[in-house]
Amino acid sequence: MKKLLRTVDSFGPTILRLVLGGVILMHGLQKTMGLFGGSGFEGTMKMFTENMKIPYGLAMAAIVTESVGSACLILGFLTRIWALGMVILMGIAVYKVHFANGFFMNWMGNQKGEGYEYHILVIGMALALLALGGGKASLDAGMSGSSRREPKSDKIKA
Repeated sequence: MKKLLRTVDSFGPTILRLVLGGVILMHGLQKTMGLFGGSGFEGTMKMFTENMKIPYGLAMAAIVTESVGSACLILGFLTRIWALGMVILMGIAVYKVHFANGFFMNWMGNQKGEGYEYHILVIGMALALLALGGGKASLDAGMSGSSRREPKSDKIKA
């Protein structure tokens, strides 16, 4: 368990998990509480299971990952597990919904839906957290009892 929780002694992953967790939490609150113009839990489950034909368990996993998982990322609790969840969630979203709309977001309103550029950014951030852990000021660092320092780079010699 300590290997799972171990993290680099750096603020880089801290920034990544706070930003990623904060952004995804807003989407989770749309799906769970109906905030920020969202459909709430019942509306989201209906859209996922009836309209998109996603099995109930997978729809629930998506909602939990976006709500509970993002809050856990903000706290730095089980960072690698929730980061992996984000990679899986976004990969499925790209495959199932967004790939058909092309790469770009629908800024001009001339596509049928949103592209997958946002999802690629989330996947990249989550992969970095998988590699590095939660960073400084994470519950993972406190629970593991240690953090590994980033390797110091050699000075460039001219």
